[in-house]
Amino acid sequence: MLVAANLRPPVVSVAPLVDDIMTDIGFSSAAAGLLTTLPVLFFGLSAPFAPRIGARFGIERTIFGSLIVLIAGMCLRYLPNTVTLLVGSAVIGAAIGVCNVVLPALIKRDFAHRSGLMTGLYSMTLSGGAAIAAALTIPIDERVDGNWRLTLTSWSLLAVVALVVWVPQLSRVHRVVVDHAPVSLWRNRIAWSVTVFMGAQSLIFYTFSAWLPQYLLDHGRTDGQAGAILAIGQVVALLSSLLIPIVAGRFADQRLITLSVVGVCAVGFIGLLATDQVVTLWVMLIMFGPGASISLALLFMVLRSPSTAVTGQVSGMAQSVGYAVAAFGPILIGALHDVTGSWNVAMAVLGLALLPQGLAALLAAKNVTMRV
Repeated sequence: MLVAANLRPPVVSVAPLVDDIMTDIGFSSAAAGLLTTLPVLFFGLSAPFAPRIGARFGIERTIFGSLIVLIAGMCLRYLPNTVTLLVGSAVIGAAIGVCNVVLPALIKRDFAHRSGLMTGLYSMTLSGGAAIAAALTIPIDERVDGNWRLTLTSWSLLAVVALVVWVPQLSRVHRVVVDHAPVSLWRNRIAWSVTVFMGAQSLIFYTFSAWLPQYLLDHGRTDGQAGAILAIGQVVALLSSLLIPIVAGRFADQRLITLSVVGVCAVGFIGLLATDQVVTLWVMLIMFGPGASISLALLFMVLRSPSTAVTGQVSGMAQSVGYAVAAFGPILIGALHDVTGSWNVAMAVLGLALLPQGLAALLAAKNVTMRV
């Protein structure tokens, strides 16, 4: 859980500062979206390698090494150079991408008998890290006199804590056994449904989190108000990521609860686009969707796979393809805003991702097990 707390702040903390970054560096909306896109893209690019790395070095050492790389990436962003800012963002994404894959395999290995609870606690901590980052980034920035590079780098302190606490785990080396015989998950309908579900929720979460502060600023909110509303949304995502998988794990079939989650998110988008009133409520409903959905996606990886090895493989597939798709969300939505001059149009297009997510849930949430 402490490791999980580090897997979102380096990415989410960019959003509240994006206006300052754009002004300082001279980025357009599309270019600024690259700062959020690069980590998510490298989530996907590193994911296929994670099961092999875990098998080679063991989950414990893999996580330890990933934390070191994560800290290095955050330090790179401190250097006063646009190239190191982008390279650091990519390195951060690669480190997080490996942890994204191996941690669900660890849950399958050590907590298969309580997968719903442990998936909920894990994903709650993911959302909790994002909520803390959204709430504290602006106050931290104010304390360091608006030095946004130092603000982004300050989150490396949390990773250092996790690194130190993780050291005793290095005495345990549990390797994930990877079946070297070809396993055609790429032709498996269940694996693809989990992948599409994962990709759609990731697209919504990262793109909405990236551009919500700018959306709110353009609608008359202050930096502090925008950060507070984003933080409230992240808290709702945190709570839904804990509660929904615990409830869903009690049922053999999770289709009803999963489609309900997608429906709540859709209501939030409709409300946000229809009126400027009670914006916080609409943000809460929207963030409820991906908050619960990340937990459900992780739960599907565990419940739909027959073994720890397959869990790691479907996790790698779902996160590789899913995050690669999600990575282009901030850039495309930012570019759409640049072209149309309207955040409403951009957000409406983003909301359309709920359609493939709902369709994928019909199989991903069904009580079936992959045959490999």
